[in-house]
Amino acid sequence: MIASFVGFTGFTLVMPFLALRFQGLGVDDTREVALWTGFTLGVTPAVAAACAPLWGRVGDRFGNKLLVQRSLFFCVFVMTLMGLATEPWQLFVLRALQGLVAGYGPLTIAMAAESAPREKMAHAIGLVQTAQRVAPAVGPVIGGVLAQAVGLRNSFFVAGAVYALAFALVSVLYRDTGHAAREAERRTHVPMLEILSIRNLLLLMGVIFGLQLTERSLGPVLLLHVEALGYARAALLVGVLFSLLSVAGALGHQIAASALARAPARRVIATAIVAAALGLVVFTVTSAAWALMGGILAVGVGVGVAMTAAFTAAGASIPRHVHSTSFGFLTGASLTGTAVGPVLGGLVAARSITAVFVLGVVILAGLAVIVRRVMTDAPLGQVGQVGKVSQVSQVGDDT
Repeated sequence: MIASFVGFTGFTLVMPFLALRFQGLGVDDTREVALWTGFTLGVTPAVAAACAPLWGRVGDRFGNKLLVQRSLFFCVFVMTLMGLATEPWQLFVLRALQGLVAGYGPLTIAMAAESAPREKMAHAIGLVQTAQRVAPAVGPVIGGVLAQAVGLRNSFFVAGAVYALAFALVSVLYRDTGHAAREAERRTHVPMLEILSIRNLLLLMGVIFGLQLTERSLGPVLLLHVEALGYARAALLVGVLFSLLSVAGALGHQIAASALARAPARRVIATAIVAAALGLVVFTVTSAAWALMGGILAVGVGVGVAMTAAFTAAGASIPRHVHSTSFGFLTGASLTGTAVGPVLGGLVAARSITAVFVLGVVILAGLAVIVRRVMTDAPLGQVGQVGKVSQVSQVGDDT
């Protein structure tokens, strides 16, 4: 949890100001700045999503700690080199290379799920996700102060130092607990297709993808939307909205554990998605600042609850010895949504900013209907019983 908070703080020290970095490199046209920013933010999770299941297989054999260490270690160099970049394409290439070893955020969620008893999995996942939500509320404020004090370029060097601190925390303090499960994985090879047949896994991958896609699509357009509404201090209001989104998401992660203790995961996820959809509706029907704040709070809480519940429901059905590979698929879905969201938001906003919010409502409404109709509930302690996975899962449990 602490390492996630520190790492995400390092990211949000500079990434919210990436557009200014491009302007400093000579990109003047607003549309070009938006495109460079959207694609540069999206390329890392896009590449990471493709690699996530393969890295998950490595994690099942050698442990997720190693994967998180190499990701954080590489981030130190990427941030430093981004501070030294002299051309816009260099920032894009560095972020693309980072994608080959990125994805430490979802990996720490997998580590929390693996470390916790199954009946406390939702609480553990919620804590790590809360840390990842709170950091974006803190990082931009610190980053803004740094940019004024030492310059935006030097802020990238500070971000690299923060990543180094996160690397040290994981290296020194985290204790790996999955040795027995990895021995089972070494003895029994489970095909990727068999892992995908685990209860609800494909469905929950779609839910996680849709949630990330919708939330991330707001990034490139929220400021433009507020400016179009005529607010004189649009930047200030947008800063408040993004902070509320982070705080509400963190609150949602904490609410999820209590909600899952009282209701089936299917109902919790569907209800939370509907709440997020209603929050987006607000942005299409009103321009009042207080209403926009209420809408963004609903989006944050809804997405936060649904994300934690989705990861927990998936973890309840995953055998221990394919834990990292299975979470690799979930990670891939999350990162794909993170990658596609800003790009989609930018492309749709080029025609209509309001259409971005309408599209989000449609996506979330569709997800809620699918979850209610298709998802099956399973107790949090139950291991997946599908195909060959069910035959080898008992080996992992006995071990």
